[in-house]
Amino acid sequence: MTFTRYAIYFAPPADAEWTKFATNWLGWDMEAGRTCDHPVVDGVDVAAVTDVPRKYGLHATMKPPFRLHEGQTIEALSDACAHLAATQTAAMLDGLKIVRLGRFLALRPVGDETALNTLATACVRDLDSFRAPAPLAELDRRRVNGLSAEQDANLVQWGYPYVMGSFRFHITLSGKLNKPALVATQDALQAQLAPLLPTPFQINDLALVGEAADGRFHLIHRYALSG
Repeated sequence: MTFTRYAIYFAPPADAEWTKFATNWLGWDMEAGRTCDHPVVDGVDVAAVTDVPRKYGLHATMKPPFRLHEGQTIEALSDACAHLAATQTAAMLDGLKIVRLGRFLALRPVGDETALNTLATACVRDLDSFRAPAPLAELDRRRVNGLSAEQDANLVQWGYPYVMGSFRFHITLSGKLNKPALVATQDALQAQLAPLLPTPFQINDLALVGEAADGRFHLIHRYALSG
C-alpha cells in the first residue's frame, strides 16, 4: 500500500478489552485495516460523534503526520524507528481517565508524565530528518485560530505547534460536540469504557503508521521500547 504521510503513534495493545471497545467506538481498526461496527448507545449517535477522529484510528500522536523528505525512504524511516525504540524505555503511568479537552473527549494519563513527555520529545526530534518541510499554506492554516509564541516556534521548527513543551498526550474519542452531546457522550463513555481502562497504564512500544489515499491511517509496524 502506498502512503501519503507517516506518523509515530502510541497504538494501544490490540488484545486489551478497552482497546477493543474504543476501536469499535471510533469505527476504524487501523491495525486490521478495516471498518468496524459501532456499539449501540442509547441517546448517542456514535457514528456522528466519532466522524472526525475515525480515520486516524485509536491512538495518541507522538510525532504528528508528515510527508517524507525528498531522498528519504520508508525503509530508512522504519530502521530509524527501530533504532529510536531501542534507545527508549517503556513509560508507566497510574492509569487513564476520560476528560473534556475543549469541546471534544479524550483519554488522558493519570500520574507522572515526565517519562512519557521525554519519549514524545525524542520521537519529534530524532526522526525529524525524515519530515519534508510543511507547505506555507499549511502553516498559515494552523495559525488561523491563534498560537502562542512557543506554539508558533514549534510550528516553524517542527511543522506542528503542539509538540515539545506544548505536547499533551491524549487519545481522542470524539470530534467537537455541542454541550448536550458532550454531556451525553461523556456519560456513556464513563459507564462503558471507564471500567475497562488499565491500571497501571503502560506504553511498551511505538507504532509507525501511514495515511492511505482515502485519508485513513494504517498501522505499519510496532517497535518495542527496549532501552
